[in-house]
Amino acid sequence: MKFTHKIAKLAQPLMYRRAWRRAERMIRPVPLEPIYARIDQAKLAAIQAQYASSNEHYAKYADVRRWLRLNIVRAQDLNLHRCGPKSVLDLGCGGGFFLFVLQQLGHTCLGLDIDEFPLFTQLLELFHVERRIWAIQPFEPLPDLGRKFDFVTAFSIDFNRDSKRDWWWGPSEWTFFLDDLKRHLNPGGRIFLGLNPGKNKEFYTRELRDFFLSRGAWVERENVLLPPFSGEVAPA
Repeated sequence: MKFTHKIAKLAQPLMYRRAWRRAERMIRPVPLEPIYARIDQAKLAAIQAQYASSNEHYAKYADVRRWLRLNIVRAQDLNLHRCGPKSVLDLGCGGGFFLFVLQQLGHTCLGLDIDEFPLFTQLLELFHVERRIWAIQPFEPLPDLGRKFDFVTAFSIDFNRDSKRDWWWGPSEWTFFLDDLKRHLNPGGRIFLGLNPGKNKEFYTRELRDFFLSRGAWVERENVLLPPFSGEVAPA
């Protein structure tokens, strides 16, 4: 069998899964307009006017419709549009688009992120999304957040690397981080990670992929979904 044929066969399950998710989103849609209509349009217009001619790379997030659409899809793919109210912590929450969508779906939310981009702070205030300011560091526990969560999410994460020296977290850093996150989960709670690719366009090394699989994770390209938390935390 030719190598290209082998690659094609390997890609088929991924294609089927993604096609099925697209079909499910069509069967159970979450319309954008009712969510968008809940935003203060005058305040949004003022923010968009402020960044209309900005050359800052983050100014693209003023296009609220675009990012709400993406985050509606994220909510659907995690089935958060088809469940009862949950408490959700979003790491690296940015402008709060994902959490704003979840709030409209009946969930309670908290974002965690650094305070670097003024636009993100403006959007969080516009969306009435609560954020805790914190920089995630390797081998450093998260702060006490005052409550536990049913879901912890992190999309397009950047906290797992040092771009200046092209260094990425390995199994040791991830072990500490995931074990620490258990302190913030309710029994049955889950962790979802959306990884960013490195310079080689890959999302993880073979070693790191094997590590996630050893933790019982479902791994599909950039997506890593950990199994439900049993409620047991290893002693420090």
